[in-house]
Amino acid sequence: MALNHSRISENPFKASSDTILKKLPPRAKEWVESLPWHHRRYMLSLCYLMCAASPEMQAEFLDDYTADGLVSRKLEDKETEQRVNEHLKEFGIKTELDATVLRQYIRQFYIHTAQDARRQPDLYLESALRLVFSTEERNNVFNYILGFELLKMMFRMSWFQHEKLYRIQRNQEEFIVTYVKPIQYAHRVNGIIVPKDEGVFFAKRNYFVQTPELSEKKLLELVIATFTTDVATNFGFSIMRHPNALTFDYDYLFDLDQDMIFDLSAAE
Repeated sequence: MALNHSRISENPFKASSDTILKKLPPRAKEWVESLPWHHRRYMLSLCYLMCAASPEMQAEFLDDYTADGLVSRKLEDKETEQRVNEHLKEFGIKTELDATVLRQYIRQFYIHTAQDARRQPDLYLESALRLVFSTEERNNVFNYILGFELLKMMFRMSWFQHEKLYRIQRNQEEFIVTYVKPIQYAHRVNGIIVPKDEGVFFAKRNYFVQTPELSEKKLLELVIATFTTDVATNFGFSIMRHPNALTFDYDYLFDLDQDMIFDLSAAE
C-alpha cells in the first residue's frame, strides 16, 4: 500500500504555533522566530510563569517591566497631555500630570484591571498586552486618568452637591444610574455617609450636606472597588471627545452658602 507522504508530514502542532505567531505584531513575530533555542526556553518559561501567576502578580511584573517605557511614550504626546491638564483645571482638580503621576497611574491601571479580572480573569493579560503594543490603548491611559480624577472628585462631594450636579446634566437618568447611585451606595455601605430620617420630609438632613472625609488611600480603594476601568476610561473619553459631555459649574456646585441655607431650612 502506498503511503500518503503529504499526510504523514502534516504537523498539527506546527499549524497551532503558526496561528499563535500570526497574532503577534510583525516585528515581535520576526524577533521570536530569530531566537536561538536556548533563548526560546527562557521566553517559554516567562510565558508559563505569567499565565500561572495571579492577576496581582501579573500587574506587579508588568509595572516593573513596562511602566518606564510607557511613561516615556506618553510624555511624547504633549498635545493630549496638555488637553487633560486643561480639563482638570476646568473642573477645579489640582492634579498636575508629570512623569511621577503618569507612572503611578499606569501602575494603578494595571491594578484596577487586575481587580476587574476577578470577574473576567482571562481578559486581564490580554488587556495589559494591548496597552503595551497598541497606540490606541496607550491613549486610553489619558482618558482613564481624566475619568478617574473626576470620579474621585465626585466621591468627595456631598449628596446635595450630587443632586445639583445631576440636575444640570442633559441626560439626568443615565448620569444618576452610572455615577451617582454607585457612589452614594459606596458611601452608605462604608459608613461614610449614614442617612438618618431620610424618609421624613421635614427632618433635619445633616447627612445630605455632609462632605465625605476620605484619606487619599481610602479614596483610591473606593473608586477602584466601585467602578471598572472601562467606566473611568469611557468617562474621560467622552469629555476629551466632547468638552460639554459633562455640564459643570464649579461656583454653583461648591457654594457653601447655599449648602448652609439648605441645612438651616431643613431644620425648621
